Amino acid sequence: MTTPWGELALTRFPEDPRDRLRAWDASDEYLLRHLAAERVALSGTVVVVGDRWGALVTALAAHRPVQITDSFLGQEATRANLARAGVEPGTVRLLSTQDPPPDRIDVLLVRVPKSLALLEDQLLRLAPALHADTVVAGTGMVKEIHTSTLQLFERILGPTRTSLAEKKARLIYCTPEPSLERPANPWPYGYALPDGVGAVSGRAVVNHAGVFCADRLDIGTRFFLQHLPTGRGAQRIVDLGCGNGVVGTAVALGNPEAEVLFVDESFQAVASAEGTYKANGAPGRAEFRVGDGLTGVPAGSVDVVLNNPPFHSHQATTDATAWRMFAGARRALRPGGELWVVGNRHLGYHVKLRKLFGNSQLVAGDPKFVVLKAVKRSND
Repeated sequence: MTTPWGELALTRFPEDPRDRLRAWDASDEYLLRHLAAERVALSGTVVVVGDRWGALVTALAAHRPVQITDSFLGQEATRANLARAGVEPGTVRLLSTQDPPPDRIDVLLVRVPKSLALLEDQLLRLAPALHADTVVAGTGMVKEIHTSTLQLFERILGPTRTSLAEKKARLIYCTPEPSLERPANPWPYGYALPDGVGAVSGRAVVNHAGVFCADRLDIGTRFFLQHLPTGRGAQRIVDLGCGNGVVGTAVALGNPEAEVLFVDESFQAVASAEGTYKANGAPGRAEFRVGDGLTGVPAGSVDVVLNNPPFHSHQATTDATAWRMFAGARRALRPGGELWVVGNRHLGYHVKLRKLFGNSQLVAGDPKFVVLKAVKRSND
């Protein structure tokens, strides 16, 4: 990436030389050009929110910024990109969206997230730390910035306007009004599940901002809940890509002897899963882990993996995440262990499962979704 301060070599995480997706886009470049052209004083506490792969904080490392992200993978990419750029460890402070933000913010740079709810939550959390002289600038691709985006900045922080578009990217300029009367933060949000979804019917769900389908049960998960494995006893079961944790909680309620591991790369998701699990007083043991899939889980240590894989990485449609989840599950499963997957029928997950496991069984299906099961046959 070319910046006003020189060239940077940046990668996503996990690094894959075959991956043609860049670790930055035109909106990152536009914001950096603006900061340099306007000679914005990057002094005091500089906070960068939503920096997807660390491009912004790597470029601005000399100013010792604070990064706030919901993504474990983004945080790991940031560490790698900072190291590649020769930045000393500790120069950039890395926080998650679940960590307390700085008490005072002098420059706030926002990479607009896909989720309007996550933007709302973060602006409400950060607003008390702003003052009248805080510089606030947002950035995103044109297709990511809507009237509702600007209205959030205006309602929570103060008067807001936008720039002209450049290379399909746009900037947001906001003037903070510390005396502005802000609404209460509605996140985390809770609701009761519908009937007819097995062990969690009528149960409570806790959703932190930015988690998929925060205000309702998505139809894919609903279908999965109706076809989960039951009566497995004292097994180690993983809810991989757990989201708000309803699948793992359903397993825990239906199998009191089971030990359930909830895993997601989203800090917001894992906090939601823990909230959902505790709200329902589920029996048994549970572990909640933010991480890169099943990395760090010992090989051959898991009996069942349950997975509803995403097929988007920000704006890009890709099966890379699903492939890595399936491969990680195969490594972590013991011989005879099972991977259960729900997905849109058209995604053809059965083909991937057969390549990895040598087998794939249809458990249930409807015109839109399928639940598939693959069994690990050996220690290979």
